[in-house]
Amino acid sequence: MHPEPIFDLAHLGHMELLTPKPDESLKFFVDVMGMTISGRKGESVYLRGWDDYERYSLKLTASKTSGMEHMALRARSPQALERRVAALKGSGYDIGWIDGDMGQGPTFRCRDPDGHIVELYYETEWYEAPPELKPALKIRRSGFPRAASTSAGSIISIVSRSISKPTASSLKIISAAG
Repeated sequence: MHPEPIFDLAHLGHMELLTPKPDESLKFFVDVMGMTISGRKGESVYLRGWDDYERYSLKLTASKTSGMEHMALRARSPQALERRVAALKGSGYDIGWIDGDMGQGPTFRCRDPDGHIVELYYETEWYEAPPELKPALKIRRSGFPRAASTSAGSIISIVSRSISKPTASSLKIISAAG
């Protein structure tokens, strides 16, 4: 008989990267990768991807060396977190409970067999978009910048009018827009 699968971990929550080049790293993740800043605390900047539902998914921290400080895994429930903590306690991998970081509740730290720090948590702060980025769809955490939404809305309006009443002028508008 096979052991029952463990479904206690929901997903990778975030990662903290250490960087001796904090300004360059921040520009890379914002200007090249397209992430947005969702907070700052001490020597750290918190970043999120466009549709992340949590407050952040990457924490950049200024440091003398580069590397991963830790990765965090979100449990699927408070009970799931307790089960994973119980499995870790006394295993030689456990470190213990800490207060959670920005936007995160109580967190249990451990090390993997390679010595990497892994955090387990459940409580999280959901990202709230500022008014200019509120999404039209409630399933999204962020909307597109307003200028893009207006342009897309205009094109949809033009296309829908042209479908119901195709004319030579509406076809010119569609070909100019697309």
